[in-house]
Amino acid sequence: MITLLFLILSSIIIILLSPGNRVWPNSIFWSSLIPIITIILIPPLSSLTNISWGLTTDTISTPLIYLSAWLIPVSILASGGHLSNNSFLNQKIFIVLIFIILFFLVITFTANNFIALFLGFEGTLIPTLFLITNWGAQQERIEAGLFFVFYTLISSLPLFIGLLYLNSISYNISIFYLKTSFLGNLNPTIAFCCMVAFLVKVPIFSLHIWLPKAHVEAPVAGSMILAAILLKMGGYGFTRLIVLFFDPFNNHISNILVPFCIWGGLLTSLICLTQTDLKSLIAYSSVSHMSFMVAGISTLSNWAIAGGLIIMIAHGVVSSALFCIANTFYERTSTRNLFINRSTKIIFAITPSLWLIFACANMGLPPLPNAIGEIITVTAIAANNIFNYLPTLIGIVTTGIFSLFMFLAINSGNHQKWSNISSNMNEREHNVIATHLLPLIVLILSPNLITPWPV
Repeated sequence: MITLLFLILSSIIIILLSPGNRVWPNSIFWSSLIPIITIILIPPLSSLTNISWGLTTDTISTPLIYLSAWLIPVSILASGGHLSNNSFLNQKIFIVLIFIILFFLVITFTANNFIALFLGFEGTLIPTLFLITNWGAQQERIEAGLFFVFYTLISSLPLFIGLLYLNSISYNISIFYLKTSFLGNLNPTIAFCCMVAFLVKVPIFSLHIWLPKAHVEAPVAGSMILAAILLKMGGYGFTRLIVLFFDPFNNHISNILVPFCIWGGLLTSLICLTQTDLKSLIAYSSVSHMSFMVAGISTLSNWAIAGGLIIMIAHGVVSSALFCIANTFYERTSTRNLFINRSTKIIFAITPSLWLIFACANMGLPPLPNAIGEIITVTAIAANNIFNYLPTLIGIVTTGIFSLFMFLAINSGNHQKWSNISSNMNEREHNVIATHLLPLIVLILSPNLITPWPV
């Protein structure tokens, strides 16, 4: 794992020292090398592995590391059109910020103790803020950046204090070896305050205000990384903490959090039906999916945690692809309005088919991996409390409705004469979409690659 971190740092140095005409080729080459090295260093389905320097991987963190290593070069490739009018210096800074985010992501997913996890969790804040505020498309990007920082920092303070308290009572805050006997009588308020930081990052309904703003204003790479990877940091941290706080969570918090997340996911699905901004719709879709994922994991069953991990990985690939396709419209029309961009099937030859594939994946249509995760999660929720089954089912159905609404709004109706879409997708954009289709195909054929244990 140290080798992977050194590779990321070496890539940053090489990009900074590259002449202007070599920035883009070097960025693509070194970022594409990272997923290859990751697969070599961390075999799939590897169990708990102590590597070095307090960095550890297991069957929960390994798929998330793969997701991060795979989508970082894809996000750089997707930014080619956005960066074409930037100076070489700005291109260097943009790409270096993405590599810095990857560096902290690897630390977060491999940390062996909660302090290192917290540092990696917070380390992604500043680079992401710069991506939103410096390369956002509109003036509202400053407000979006402030919301992002405010929510993250305010929610992280109780987590930091809680971790210091845990260290004082147990003298060991290892993720895997912390003595949970010290935490049996822990005040549930303290446990919940520690979890708020991750619930904000996921985010669940009512803590999601920052997310649509950040997504709408961020450049395409920022939206891809935010939706596909950074939100999964919240899910990963939440999964680790509920295992640690099992007794107070199971006795007090779970009975409140599960129905709250279910109804929140349902309400967010209904909000999606009212959206006309394409990126905003995809952002609210993420809130809905993540709310159901948190509700499932909160049932504290191995079955639910496996389903939650599948949803996180599948949603990461699908949401990133949706933002990529949405960006192809925005680069040509300078608008994200669903009805202005309608009937693009007349101009784009293959794009409607791509929309259909990823819309079906977003709604959880078998045999796509999202369907497997949702079936497992819904089953776990129903087994926990049958009264939660109906709102969960309605929420899942509503997810399918707004996914179809998104597809039909863009690919149906008559083409507007005043629309200025005049060019099909180029080779770079086709390559970006292909790199999203490949992991979906792999997960359809081998879904066991992202399950922490047999389900």
